Amino acid sequence: MPITHLKRSRPADEIAEDDAKVAGAVAATLADIEARGDTAVRELANKFDSYDRDSYRLSADEIDAIVAKVAPRDMEDIRFAQEQVVNFAKAQRASMTDIEVETLPGVILGHKNIPVQSVGCYVPGGKFPMVASAHMSVATAKVAGVPRIIACTPPFNGEPNPAVIAAMHLGGADEIYVLGGIQAVGAMAIGTESIEAVHLLVGPGNAFVAEAKRQLFGRVGIDLFAGPTETMVIADGTVDAELCATDLLGQAEHGYNSPACLITNSEKLARETLTEIDRILEILPTAETARKSWEDYGDVVLCDTFEEMLTVANDMAYEHVQVMTSRDDWFLDNMHSYGALFLGPRTNVANGDKVIGTNHTLPTKKAGRYTGGLWVGKFLKTHSYQRITTDEAATMIGAYGSRLCLLEGFVGHAEQCNIRVRRYGGKNVAYGEAAE
Repeated sequence: MPITHLKRSRPADEIAEDDAKVAGAVAATLADIEARGDTAVRELANKFDSYDRDSYRLSADEIDAIVAKVAPRDMEDIRFAQEQVVNFAKAQRASMTDIEVETLPGVILGHKNIPVQSVGCYVPGGKFPMVASAHMSVATAKVAGVPRIIACTPPFNGEPNPAVIAAMHLGGADEIYVLGGIQAVGAMAIGTESIEAVHLLVGPGNAFVAEAKRQLFGRVGIDLFAGPTETMVIADGTVDAELCATDLLGQAEHGYNSPACLITNSEKLARETLTEIDRILEILPTAETARKSWEDYGDVVLCDTFEEMLTVANDMAYEHVQVMTSRDDWFLDNMHSYGALFLGPRTNVANGDKVIGTNHTLPTKKAGRYTGGLWVGKFLKTHSYQRITTDEAATMIGAYGSRLCLLEGFVGHAEQCNIRVRRYGGKNVAYGEAAE
């Protein structure tokens, strides 16, 4: 039996048309921010967040007062989650070492891992206060040693959200702004009269935030192209429909355009999952959002074999991939295009999103084919250096270099090598002789 789609999401051309509309609106907004700075940012904050204040940056006293509103148990949970993220980031950082090697006698090559000097962290919060995103960006940047970390989050119900501000503050943010959307990422990347521009933008966001980061890439670095949340469940008959449906809808509630896909080799599981989704949508408090996502962006793909399931999954390259099969380790060994894997029925995407310690800012829209997710290494730049310490090495490398430069027609390049051969090779050395 060929691969069968029991349910398909919206056609790709319709989704592309929506993306084009977003791109136009974002371009105009970013141009306005560049032209009018703080004035444009204030107008946008009033328009989209109904929020205005003398300065969008929170003072130290304001931060203390807001953090004090967080209940003790909530603060304990925030600290626990942040500790898990920090611990894993520290382990990742420890794996990245500076190196120096002598590749030839007198030829020293090396590299250093240097932190980006300023980072802007966007933490979504207009619809759902994304407390965990502060750990993933702010705290991870702190582990990397970034000297200046600024963070932006929109107001929640008209005020700064205490839990989000607490997570930013505990994570080590040097500046905290109550700003959302395009105006936040635009201000951080372009700079305004009151906000100094950063070198790198990180953090998830809605379609407008993601598009703004895409358009700002080049002016600043970005972590990755992160669109709406995607979740994929790869399952066989070893698990039941309730588990599959719960994991699909648990991520579909993110927004009205959050793709969710079931890939299975069990027609029984596929059809029972469709029925179970209908049942859960009748009782899920966020069903209005999840139902729209599932109707427009839900897929159920029925395959014959594990190999077909693997091929479909790698081709779709989804952000979150929940694997619940009799061959979980086989998928771990063979999956190559995804954001993060969640292996086995005891594991779930929500744990990864909130507390387990891996970073939840992950590639979407097939970007998993060429990049992984945000991690401590994204805040570090690996810079090489070289040193020649002997006359013999300078002469030998210079002779090779001279000939190779002339092979390409670069006479000026060759002379950079030749002058070293003349100075360090002795009076009787002819060009190229030392490399014969």
